[in-house]
Amino acid sequence: MKGKVRGFVLCLLGLGLLTMGATAQQKTLRVLLANHPYMEVLRPLIADYEKQTGTKVNVESYDENQLTQKLTTEFATRSSTVDVFMTRPLQEGKLFFKNGWYENLSPYLKDAKKTPASYDFADYAASAVSAVTHKNDVYTIPLVTEWEVLYYRTDLFKKANLSPPKNFDELIAAAKKLHDPKNGVYGIVSRGQRGAAVTQFSSYLYNYGGDFIQEGKGAVVDTPQAIEAFKFYGQMLAEYGPPGVTNMSWAQCMAVFQAGNVAMWTDASVFLGNLKDPSKSKVADSVGVAMFPAGPKGNSPYSVVSWGMAVSRQSKNKDEAYKFLLWATSREIAVKAMVDKGITMARASVWKDAGVQKKFDPQLADTAIKVGPIGKPYDRPLMTAVGEARDAIGEVIVLSIETKGTGDIAGAAKKAVQKVNELLKNAGEL
Repeated sequence: MKGKVRGFVLCLLGLGLLTMGATAQQKTLRVLLANHPYMEVLRPLIADYEKQTGTKVNVESYDENQLTQKLTTEFATRSSTVDVFMTRPLQEGKLFFKNGWYENLSPYLKDAKKTPASYDFADYAASAVSAVTHKNDVYTIPLVTEWEVLYYRTDLFKKANLSPPKNFDELIAAAKKLHDPKNGVYGIVSRGQRGAAVTQFSSYLYNYGGDFIQEGKGAVVDTPQAIEAFKFYGQMLAEYGPPGVTNMSWAQCMAVFQAGNVAMWTDASVFLGNLKDPSKSKVADSVGVAMFPAGPKGNSPYSVVSWGMAVSRQSKNKDEAYKFLLWATSREIAVKAMVDKGITMARASVWKDAGVQKKFDPQLADTAIKVGPIGKPYDRPLMTAVGEARDAIGEVIVLSIETKGTGDIAGAAKKAVQKVNELLKNAGEL
């Protein structure tokens, strides 16, 4: 694999996009990475990149929130010397774009002299590109993706003569049939903890025909479609979920599935490895994964870019930074990240690689291929004050669970709309 990565460097050299050896004034790049498995793959390869290009690359790594804080502080004070950085498009993308902290990559991608055809930007699914695009221009290269899936107990499904549910009606029917609290098994679990629940509720919302925000109108979580989604989600978890579900985020949901106490779990695709790890899971040999079920308005589960890589607009070495970006997001490195660390990278073609196919569960690969063209590129409101907005919407989810979907969901949703719109106005986004 290292030879393939070096091969991509040599390809860029041949096209004149990289410069071999030291120069009279060696170029230096400052690259900020998150403490993420992708960083663990990339960092050991940088010495070879430096050797092949003559560019010195200084890498710093931080926990994700520390990374965002450091970038925000440097960019806001215009004291930054950062050239390339990892970024979370859904978490800080709106803020960074609004403040002009991302370099616009579209001119680079359209320039054949700067982007070789072999880089193949078309390899990224439409949903991934949409997630990193603002006003028709690309500002971030997608790195890591995740999407909502249905995890299920194959042993319980086989015993009950059930197939993985393809729609919400079948989902509820399966949850009801498999719900056996007297024997410590609950039909289904999904996140119920206020703001944390919003991302996984999103796919239910979309499949009912709802959304979080509509251009020019602000928040729309009080539409009839959204109300039905809130009611469905709340009633489902209240009737067939485990006790205390309103206190559950992904960690608690995963724990009850690993313990063998739930039959199904809807959540992000990144957890399959933990569920099938026999040192962590009592049901490791009985875990299936399937496409998220369709709702009354079809199937558009979220398929998001959780991490991307960008060039700083304040960089004084933008061309060199972009060359590094091409190398760091190449197909060869994406394959290596998937094979070595099990990371679900954003490029579509990687799922056809023989090494990747050996590494990943074929069921998960199937969902990855299918969700790319239909997925929604966001799993939360796209706005600057996303954390506060999630909490406001999460209050409606909690109320629906606590009242089995029979409370004043419409009234709570209207309050959430008022709060989100207030946040949008304060940020100048409405």
